[in-house]
Amino acid sequence: MENQILKNLEEQYTKPSVSLLADLSEIDGDFMLLGVGGKMGPSMAKLLKDGLRQIGSTSKVIGVSRFSDNQCREDLHRWGVETIACDLLDDEALRSLPKVKNVIFLVGFKFGATGKEDFTWAMNTYLPGRVAEAFKDSRIVAFSSGNVLPFVPVTSGGVDEGGAPEPIGEYAQSTLGRERMFSYFSKRNATPVLIYRLNYAVDFRYGIIREIAKKVYHQQPIDLRTNNVNVIWQHDANEIAIRSLLHCESPAKVLNVTGPEVLSIRWVAEKLGEVLGKEPQFENEPEATALLNNAAECHRLFGYPNVTILSIIEITAQWILHKGDEFGKDTHFQERRGQF
Repeated sequence: MENQILKNLEEQYTKPSVSLLADLSEIDGDFMLLGVGGKMGPSMAKLLKDGLRQIGSTSKVIGVSRFSDNQCREDLHRWGVETIACDLLDDEALRSLPKVKNVIFLVGFKFGATGKEDFTWAMNTYLPGRVAEAFKDSRIVAFSSGNVLPFVPVTSGGVDEGGAPEPIGEYAQSTLGRERMFSYFSKRNATPVLIYRLNYAVDFRYGIIREIAKKVYHQQPIDLRTNNVNVIWQHDANEIAIRSLLHCESPAKVLNVTGPEVLSIRWVAEKLGEVLGKEPQFENEPEATALLNNAAECHRLFGYPNVTILSIIEITAQWILHKGDEFGKDTHFQERRGQF
């Protein structure tokens, strides 16, 4: 019974929208997801394949990763996604990849960056330059992070695309390097690029809302020092990434992607507590600043996310109550010194 409830939840909240199908019909060529083995890659590849199937398109979806997880590769094959095992830092292997019209760059190294700073810069800055050269004739949506932005007053409404980056720590600095590489090669080669600055995606299996829900459920104290965040449902974020292929430009366009609210962690915990039947426990006092995106331009282009924050809270709580699985990778959204 629990498995069926979880299956129904997932099917209900991961279907292609009418807007996605309409935009997919305008995107020509095959698709390649570089770094498909991460948190968002498999669900994005499945969504893309499902959408193409619904509009009767024969375009290919190709997922590229080292595939250290065999189950991920098996799932992709089951969904009709072609896969290529590739170490993207191997320049010969990178250049041997098929040239496709549409590329979504999902590669990034964050957790474990402290102590592996050289690898962090290789993955987050050097590799994007090589990818931009290898796929100079493609459209590229390149994932970035709100971590490149400064902490701002929680009353500010967040930083929009015109705000100057102020990355803290080597992960954030190298991620800004990723943006700069894609921007440089977009100008040099006239490659249409959209820099997709995400802050933060949440899903049944991971993300800030789940982390808070777990603490509420297990009666563990919730740190309020960083008491304000932005989130967006992963499925909505996936749709925006795919639809962004129609908005790639040269010079590269930067787009903040997140939900419309500046959320209070205390408020989220209290709402989760109502569903979970638990009283949230808190510790520490809120700071006056937080890492906040202003995604007004994203909402102008694509509309507001389909899944609202109250729906996210409800379905996350239900997933936990019915013992749904998880990725086990925390976001460390409370981190204020850039140590990942």
